[in-house]
Amino acid sequence: MIAYYLQLGLRSLRRNPMLTALMVMAIGFGVAASMITYSVFRAVSDDPIPNKSSQLFAPQVDSWGPQQNEKGEPPGALNYVDAMALMRAHKASRQTLIYPVMLSALAQNADGVPSSASGYGVTGDFFPMFEVPFLYGSGWNADEDDHRAADVVLTQEFNQRMFGGANSVGKEIMLGNNAYRIVGVARHWNPAPRFYAAWGEDGFSESPDFYVLLNRMLDLHVDSSGRNSCRGNLTFTGWDQWLQSNCVWLMPWVELNTAKDVEQYRQFLTSYATDQQHAGRFGWPANIRLLDVMEFLTQQNVVPPESRISLIVALCFFLICLVNTIGLLLAKFMRRAGEIGVRRALGATRREIYTQYLLEAASVGIAGGLLGLLLTAIGMSAVTLLFDEEIAQLAHLDLSLVALTLLMSVLAAVAAAFYPAWRAAQVQPAWQLKSN
Repeated sequence: MIAYYLQLGLRSLRRNPMLTALMVMAIGFGVAASMITYSVFRAVSDDPIPNKSSQLFAPQVDSWGPQQNEKGEPPGALNYVDAMALMRAHKASRQTLIYPVMLSALAQNADGVPSSASGYGVTGDFFPMFEVPFLYGSGWNADEDDHRAADVVLTQEFNQRMFGGANSVGKEIMLGNNAYRIVGVARHWNPAPRFYAAWGEDGFSESPDFYVLLNRMLDLHVDSSGRNSCRGNLTFTGWDQWLQSNCVWLMPWVELNTAKDVEQYRQFLTSYATDQQHAGRFGWPANIRLLDVMEFLTQQNVVPPESRISLIVALCFFLICLVNTIGLLLAKFMRRAGEIGVRRALGATRREIYTQYLLEAASVGIAGGLLGLLLTAIGMSAVTLLFDEEIAQLAHLDLSLVALTLLMSVLAAVAAAFYPAWRAAQVQPAWQLKSN
C-alpha cells in the first residue's frame, strides 16, 4: 500500500512541475545553507581528543588577585613560580608544561639558509598524555627531562621538509644555533582546536614543526613566542626577574584518571594557593580552577563567534524556506480537494489520506536533500568567504554530513506537510461531490 501511495505522490509531483521545483529548491537551498555552516561549527566545536578529554585537566591558580584577574576568573596559564611548584609536587599521574617557541632550523651538515620553525617546549609526559602518534622513534622520558637533554621530536611535515621524509631518528638538527638529537618523528597530528595551547593561540593554525625539552629551552633563556600576560607596574630587566614576576605564559596540563584523583588534585591546588596566601605572596583567598578539555575550551571562547552567528542565520533561513514550503504544499493539496472527496467517498480513511500526502512530501524532501547535497558540495569551496582560511579548511563533506543532510531534508519536508495533510484529510466528501 505504501508503494501505491508513493506512486500516487510521484505522479502528483509530475503533474505540476513548477510548484514541485519551487518546493524542492526551497528545501534544497535551506538545507545547504544549514549544512555548510553546521560543518564549520561542528569542526571547531567538536571534542578534539574524545578518548581522554574527561581525564585531561588544566589547573589554574589566581596569582593576580580580584583587582587584576579576569572577572573573578584565574588566568588561563601559570607564571613560572607556580608552574614549577606544581611540577615539583607531582600530584598527578602525568603532567606537562607547554609554551610556544620560534627558532631557526637547519639540518646538520646541510647547505642553505636556516628557515624559521615553530614548536613547543614540553615535558616527556606530553606525548603519552595526548596520545601523540609516532611515525619513527618515540618521545623522551622523565630522566631526560631532569638532565636537560638536547632531544627533539619532529612532526611528519617538518621531517619531510628537512629530511625528505626519511627516518631521521638519531640524526641531529640545528635549532637556534644549538644541535639537537632527533629521538622521534610524530605522525600528522594537529587536533582542531589545538586544545593544549588554546590559551595562547586561536587553536586552528597549522601544525607545529617540533617539540623540544622545556627545561632545555629554559636553560637557554628562549623566550615564549606566544602570549605573555602580566599585571601591575612591573620593572624587570633580565631573564631571572621575568621568571619571578607575575607574568603568566606556561600552560599546564595534568592527567587524572578517576573522580577521586580529580578531587584530590583540586584540594591540592586549594592548599597550595592557601599556603601562598599565608606566606604573604597572595593577598587574597584561594581562587583556583581545574577544568577538563571541553570546559577549558569553553572558558577560552575557542569557538569563533562568527560560526555560531552564521549557523543561527542559516537555520533562520531554513525556517523561512520551510514556511514557504508549507504554503506551497497547502496550495497543492487543497487544489486536489475534489480528488480527495472522491477517494473519501469510495472508502479511503483520513489515515490513508495522511499517509499518501506525507509520503508525497517525503519524496519532495528526498529531492530537496539531493539538491542540498549538490549545493553543499559547491558551497564548501566558498566557505573562505565567511571564515578565516585555517577554519574554513576544516569543513568537509563526509558520510555523516551526507546522511544528516538527507535525513534533515526528509524530516523537514514531512514536518512541513503535517498541517497541509491535516487540512486535506478534513475535506468533507459530501461537499466536494455536491459542488462538482
